[in-house]
Amino acid sequence: MKSFTYERVTSLKQAVDAAAQNPGARFIAGGTNLLDLMKLEIEIPQHLIDVNGLALDEITPTKDGGLRIGAMVRNTDLAAAPQVRQDYAVLSKALLAGASGQLRNKATTAGNLLQRTRCAYFYDTNQPCNKRRPGAGCSAIGGASRQQAIIGVSDACIASHPSDMAVAMRALGARVETLNSNGQVRTIDLADLYSAPGATPHIENILNNGELITAVTLPKPLGGEHIYYKVRDRASYAFALVSVAAIVQPDRTGQLALGGVAYKPWRSEEAEAYLPDGAKAVATRLLAGANPTAQNAFKIKLAQRTIGLALSTASS
Repeated sequence: MKSFTYERVTSLKQAVDAAAQNPGARFIAGGTNLLDLMKLEIEIPQHLIDVNGLALDEITPTKDGGLRIGAMVRNTDLAAAPQVRQDYAVLSKALLAGASGQLRNKATTAGNLLQRTRCAYFYDTNQPCNKRRPGAGCSAIGGASRQQAIIGVSDACIASHPSDMAVAMRALGARVETLNSNGQVRTIDLADLYSAPGATPHIENILNNGELITAVTLPKPLGGEHIYYKVRDRASYAFALVSVAAIVQPDRTGQLALGGVAYKPWRSEEAEAYLPDGAKAVATRLLAGANPTAQNAFKIKLAQRTIGLALSTASS
């Protein structure tokens, strides 16, 4: 691990000012992903800003009847919150499907959204990777690609986003609140937070340098049946091959997002209009334009079947 400087901050102004004064600095809270990447020298920040002292660990109602989740709320606390379990059960189920209890105790809401891909080639510093070193090439293209994305990919990268929580939040229509060093507050639809790989897969989101996520907001409860299914190669501590977060109403309308298939949680409101017509109709439209490899083409059928399982569960 390379040497770095470190400071703790106790106010939002201190946090964003420190980031502005130290270009390339990284915020750290739970550190469940960042510290691993630093040990491998994939991430080499010269300065760490510890934000654990910020008062961003509350879950509060919003004026429009929704929910505001502070960026520092731990995954365990979010999954267990009574208002989440009652009104946003898909989110609680997704969180409990991700990682181990020990990791959930440390991981934060903002950190979960911003965790980086678990592509094996990204973690193997002996292999070319455009996310790690722009222009180096993508080892997953033509390599082992079972876990990789099948839609939204490019000639430079086919890595998938690893978060379970983000898939549920996308299905719920979450928005992200941020603050920058100029004191400007920004609200971003979760759908727009992540950048498509294109020719620059190392640019993973639209946040500016030093911009801090302060909260995630959810709209008022949707009702219906909340379902989260995660298909993986082993039952624990594994990332999704395909996951489905669904909120299904009695008339079989609803909202649905997929995980494990793209660089971000994948949702199409246009495809959701076909939920009453069944899983095949939805999956065909949701994954239109998919460009899988020979090793992960099975994900198309797997997504259809997992959507079908969610719909049959909701109607049983």
